[in-house]
Amino acid sequence: MQRRLLALALLTASALTAVGLNGAPAAYAAGNPVGMTNGFYVDPGNSAAQWAAAHPTDGRTAAIESAIASQPSADWFTGSSGVIGTATGAYVGAAANAGKLPVLVAYNIPDRDVCAGQSSGGASSDAAYDSWIGAFAGGIAARPALVVLEPDAVADESCMTSAQISDRDGLLSNAITQFTDQAPNTWVYLDAGNPGWLSAATMAGYLNSAGLRQAHGFSLNVSNFYTTAQNVAYGNAVNADLSAWYGYTKPFVVDTSRNGNGSDGAWCNPAGAKLGAGDQQGGGAEMLLWIKTPGESDGDCGTSTSPAGQFDPQLAYDLVYGY
Repeated sequence: MQRRLLALALLTASALTAVGLNGAPAAYAAGNPVGMTNGFYVDPGNSAAQWAAAHPTDGRTAAIESAIASQPSADWFTGSSGVIGTATGAYVGAAANAGKLPVLVAYNIPDRDVCAGQSSGGASSDAAYDSWIGAFAGGIAARPALVVLEPDAVADESCMTSAQISDRDGLLSNAITQFTDQAPNTWVYLDAGNPGWLSAATMAGYLNSAGLRQAHGFSLNVSNFYTTAQNVAYGNAVNADLSAWYGYTKPFVVDTSRNGNGSDGAWCNPAGAKLGAGDQQGGGAEMLLWIKTPGESDGDCGTSTSPAGQFDPQLAYDLVYGY
């Protein structure tokens, strides 16, 4: 307990040194993707915008356009995203031309979503994944970007054998190395699940084994609903354990896309969810981001029958008002 309290005190002191009064980092070094850009990128072809353009007379369109389609959110890249280096290159290129910061999600780890199964799939082999993630990073190259690396992949190790965990850790560590080598102006956030999944101490150990030390930071609450305050408390606890046991801490970001009403314990299209705070620096974390695209289904469960990743206009409309 004393070790935990000392780590928390050191962490708090460090955070106060690095953060200004408004919650944003006090200064940005050369090569920092936030300092190289001016605000977050809105993809004009996001799924909400595509649906709205195709349904101009639908009664839900105006609300979806205003509250979701026009707001910054991450783009997800999987094995079905085409030639991956071309896809990531085109996306960050469009953002760079606009002077904005793009957020990308790499989501193609073998045995993806092994615990829940709604988004099962991923690369067919370790070699295929290594090639894919290398091309992903190469497409970004020197342009500024944020990358959330493999949502749920680390937390899903709770459902895996020791041999599977070792294999996955190797894939994630290599992925971080690829970004370090090929995309020097990209900040990589290794995903760390959510406050309701694993204890902070367990997550800290998992993250360290998966190569977090070489990444910029970690991400929380991707595709989930826990409040920002809950995530900040959890992120700080993870950092306290990282400091106590491994000698370092990392910044973290929180997915606020659907956490406006918090979590009722369900994770798959629950009723009553609401949009959370939009993309911003600070807010208790390094950044608050819409990582899950609001309106895209979690799977055939809860209030939606759409498959995982498909845009569901009723889900989107309900998120606007918290129904």
